[in-house]
Amino acid sequence: MGDCQWQLDIRTPPNEGSKNQVLILFSFFVTLTVTVLVLSLLAGLPMNVPNSLTLLRVCFAIIVFALIGLQRYDLALLFFLLACVTDALDGWWARRFSQITVFGRIMDPFADKFLICGAFICLVAIPDLSSDKAGYPAWLMLQPWMVIVIVGRELLVTSLRAFVEGAGGDFSAKWIGKVKMVLQCATIILALLYLSGGAEWNIASSSEGKELLVQEFYRLEVEEQKTTLLAQGLDHFLGTKTWRTTVFFTMLASFWLTFGVTVLSGLDYSIHAARMIRKQKERLTEIYGN
Repeated sequence: MGDCQWQLDIRTPPNEGSKNQVLILFSFFVTLTVTVLVLSLLAGLPMNVPNSLTLLRVCFAIIVFALIGLQRYDLALLFFLLACVTDALDGWWARRFSQITVFGRIMDPFADKFLICGAFICLVAIPDLSSDKAGYPAWLMLQPWMVIVIVGRELLVTSLRAFVEGAGGDFSAKWIGKVKMVLQCATIILALLYLSGGAEWNIASSSEGKELLVQEFYRLEVEEQKTTLLAQGLDHFLGTKTWRTTVFFTMLASFWLTFGVTVLSGLDYSIHAARMIRKQKERLTEIYGN
């Protein structure tokens, strides 16, 4: 291939006030944590460490949604990671120290689904993720119908769990459900990381007339830096900007992999619930039939 006759201006304007962001975020995190604990105690909730972490995850989810709406994708990524940490920690703590409560059994899955479903709904509204702006067909990107199926699956499994456990059955999480959760979190992380890198893709033509997918790091017409402090830090740490391309194609694959595993897990849980309901019906028939 001959030399390409195009150039990209990748000048990076200074980012004022970045030195204080870590301190501000840490202070906000501590303040939010204390506020959740105080309000929970005042409300008389059965609070322990796992339940506090669960409520904190709900607060983090709301913050993530707001930051996505404000296009602060790097900060949204940070709070989403914090929410994922609370998800892993509260379950371990509850089992390790025998602090499982009815409140936790209800709120923990709600917090998970609130975080995941809300994040996907916010992300699918962003043209950079759902349209053909990247130079690829829109159907390869995150589509509304995919998010509808993902949300529908979560609602279905929640309803089945409530019905089965309300009748005295066991509807604990299965391995495929845990894999689904990990993939969903990874997909959201990749999407936020991609958006943090700029996500302004243009098609540039080379001297041979071939179209090349390139990243527009800097837009002269608006004189606005598209990359975030996180992206600039990764550029400096890795010594290259090619990580954006890797994140982009990994994100595309994760969209479809997550969608497929979500559908399979929904079918698996539905079959499992149907079998349990049938066995319960047979037992009741046997008891009252005699």
